[in-house]
Amino acid sequence: MPRPLPGRFRIAALVATGFTLLVLGAALRPLVVDENPTAAEVLDTVEVGFTQDMTAHHQQALLMVQRLDPAASAPVRRLAQQLADTQRMEIGTMLGWLRLANASPMPSRPMAWMRTEAGAAHQHSGTSTATEAGAMPGMATMAEMDALAAAKGRDAEILFLRLMIRHHQGGMSMTEAADRLLRGGPVKETARSMFQAQSQEAGVMSVMLGQLAPDPGP
Repeated sequence: MPRPLPGRFRIAALVATGFTLLVLGAALRPLVVDENPTAAEVLDTVEVGFTQDMTAHHQQALLMVQRLDPAASAPVRRLAQQLADTQRMEIGTMLGWLRLANASPMPSRPMAWMRTEAGAAHQHSGTSTATEAGAMPGMATMAEMDALAAAKGRDAEILFLRLMIRHHQGGMSMTEAADRLLRGGPVKETARSMFQAQSQEAGVMSVMLGQLAPDPGP
């Protein structure tokens, strides 16, 4: 069994060990992630703007589902609930991103993210579907929302499907623009996923609308 070190040697060993830990700590400190990142470090301007606007866009879809006649047919009600579940989950994801970025959940300048220099370049090339700032595509008017709340039965189903198809088409144009403007990252991937899901849902709704109303209307 080894003999214990004399007291002065034990103290010297402890000092040497403490110095080594201090050196290692100083070396590793630059690798520690800032606990309070700014919005610019987490999301760029396009990502923040798209996320804010798409959150508002999704929230109107939830209101449309709420205003659908409770006595509507089971297939339409099931579809509406599926849409609400999907968009509610996506809202939660987007609000989480905005919280991490210390950004407001509400846009201060709706659709301004589509008027960045990158967006302008796409417009000049003729490949952008961007809308003017403030004009969020596919959104229902207050009069249309009131009409949906008052509609009953088959009329409610037809109006709901027409409004939601247009709503999805507007959302798809937003996701396409975000996909073009962003180079990579989770926001871009989510925008692509949204486009695919809403494209499929719009197709299903178009079939249902065709069965209810041969004339699709405006």
